[in-house]
Parts: sequence; structure tokens; C-alpha cells
Amino acid sequence: MILDLHVQPGAKRSQFAGEHGGRMKLRLAAQALDGKANEALVDFLADYFGVPKRNVRIASGVRSRRKRVVIEGAEWKAKSKA
Repeated sequence: MILDLHVQPGAKRSQFAGEHGGRMKLRLAAQALDGKANEALVDFLADYFGVPKRNVRIASGVRSRRKRVVIEGAEWKAKSKA
């Protein structure tokens, strides 16, 4: 799976937040200092899609809010509203 994301670091909590500029928007609780936001992005996506962190790779945009992320072995899952 390949995701084109707009990442907003420094949010209150990490979550998907709609769309921004034709990309899926993702708010991250981590700050964009010393790669912490990128680490948090990999952690969040691995947990969300239920894959090991080694299966999540930032293919482009390491130093940008606009990122392309490759997730090996991931499938979309429906979140329940309970």
C-alpha cells in the first residue's frame, strides 16, 4: 500500500484528520525535531495497519510535511464507532 500524506506534527493526539491538498491528512502528537515526527509516523501507521515497523517506509518527504509512505502487507480496516 502507498499513502500520500500531509503530516501535521505537534497535534494533541495522533489521528487521521480528513484531506489536505489532495492528500490524506495525519495529525501527529510528536514534534518535528530530530526525526521524532517521522518515528511517530512509522509507529502510528504500523500500529494502525497491524504490521511490524520494519514494513513501514517513508519513500519520499523525510524532511517535508508532504510524504509518500509505503506499507508492506497492509490492508484498510474499518474502525467501529462504538
